[in-house]
Amino acid sequence: MNRKIIGLAGEIASGKGSFAKYVKEKYGAEIYRFSDVFRKILDILGLEENRKNMSDLSLILRTTFGEDILAKAMAEEVKKSNEKVVIIDGVRRIEDIKYLKELADFELIFVDAEMKIRYERIIKRGENSDDNNKTFEEFKKDAKRNAELKIAGLKQIADKIINNNSDLENFYRQIDDVLKDDKF
Repeated sequence: MNRKIIGLAGEIASGKGSFAKYVKEKYGAEIYRFSDVFRKILDILGLEENRKNMSDLSLILRTTFGEDILAKAMAEEVKKSNEKVVIIDGVRRIEDIKYLKELADFELIFVDAEMKIRYERIIKRGENSDDNNKTFEEFKKDAKRNAELKIAGLKQIADKIINNNSDLENFYRQIDDVLKDDKF
């Protein structure tokens, strides 16, 4: 089967979710998100879904079960998929791609955007309970949380980098360029 497996990396609110949504709508991709694991656990525990809780939970799981625990689980889930295009949203560290790189047709894409633009986006979208009223200083502090620290380093090893400082039309054109040579 001709397949494309895309791991998405990028700092908070760089456009990873928009990338995934666009590829799902246009190419029928199946989407997996690293953060869904944390959201599900927090929901089961009756805890608020905010960046601090997700970061703390990530640290606890990785410290207890190994840095690559989520990568192993994600790779196994992706292997079960029959979709021709699979998006893995939220790659945050090299350990996250250790097992994914072993999958045929895996490609790491880094979505890049300036900090001020990302801050404006996070306020607008309000994905987490603590996003709507966040100050720029709090946003900068979030970018220094444990879960976010290694993301910038992934830019250096990405197969492709997409710049998302402009409008959606430009962003979508870059995404289409990533997928244009693949026959699905």
